[in-house]
Amino acid sequence: MPRVPKVDWPRVAEALATRIPRAALHPSVVAWADGPAPAARGSWAVAFSGGADSLALLLLLWAHWPERRARLVALHFDHRLRGRASAADARFCAGVCAALGVRFAAGAWADARKGAGEAETRVARFAFFQRELGRRRICALWFGHQQDDIAETLLMRLARGSGTAGLAAPRPLQIQPAGRVHVRPLLTLKKTEITAALTAAGAAWREDASNGTGDYFRNRIRHEALATWAASATDRDALAGAALSRELIEEDDAALEAWVDALAPLSADGRTLDVRVLQGKPRALVRRALHRWLVRQGDTGDLSRQGFELLLGAVEKGTFTRFSLGRRGFAVIRRGVLTFETAAKR
Repeated sequence: MPRVPKVDWPRVAEALATRIPRAALHPSVVAWADGPAPAARGSWAVAFSGGADSLALLLLLWAHWPERRARLVALHFDHRLRGRASAADARFCAGVCAALGVRFAAGAWADARKGAGEAETRVARFAFFQRELGRRRICALWFGHQQDDIAETLLMRLARGSGTAGLAAPRPLQIQPAGRVHVRPLLTLKKTEITAALTAAGAAWREDASNGTGDYFRNRIRHEALATWAASATDRDALAGAALSRELIEEDDAALEAWVDALAPLSADGRTLDVRVLQGKPRALVRRALHRWLVRQGDTGDLSRQGFELLLGAVEKGTFTRFSLGRRGFAVIRRGVLTFETAAKR
């Protein structure tokens, strides 16, 4: 079993900070972290797997925001899918945190099973994060996503037909329910830049062998599609281009959201949608307004993409409609207003 390398982690953190200064991090994240937002002033947590990206993130936060060290906690989740290697990851992460004087919290997947998919592992990991965030009253959760992750996510979401909201991921700052914030300061850096800086600073990190397999869609995108795509762009930086596109898509998405806010088609309690104010407006606005209304109704059944498009067409017309939303009830447009009526009212 490999032993945890003996590393002077405070020295490594300071050395890494000279190679990746604050000015190299995403500017909106730096401005937020130094600003007056309540989440920025509260406790911070780092999603810490022990890999290069999350290690670099933890070291940079420790070095660039020394005043935050006492309110910093690293969260490590063991998926229990790689046996001794997974346990070694946890020990490595605990050792780094002990050397830095950072609080460390670890969790393990009780329902782990061989062959678990990406979605299952992600749900289990985030359930652990949410429990720890709530229990510790943490305001911000930091992730080590970088430019390679942007390109991978973009290709994955194009494959499933995402709109601007999906294509704008991963965002440097993402507001969550209850005011928490997901923070990603490394989106301005490539994976190779991060690993080179870590190596020069004298750091060691954990490698997840499962990331090199073709078992998961993201891995296949990373090692096959993305590698070929980036290599084909011989006269341009494809990863930087994808990062720029993500920024522009996020700007457009924010503009459309602001336009819907200005129209204010949704009632304060979220029960009704005034489709009259949406008449003649671009379909993108109607789509967003309808999505907001559906979210506010709670469990409305498993509405398919085709079903959503049919309901969207009805909202655009604004005429009387009674549309089934599963066993709970119906979406009803009457006199220019969309409401949800339970099945009992029928």
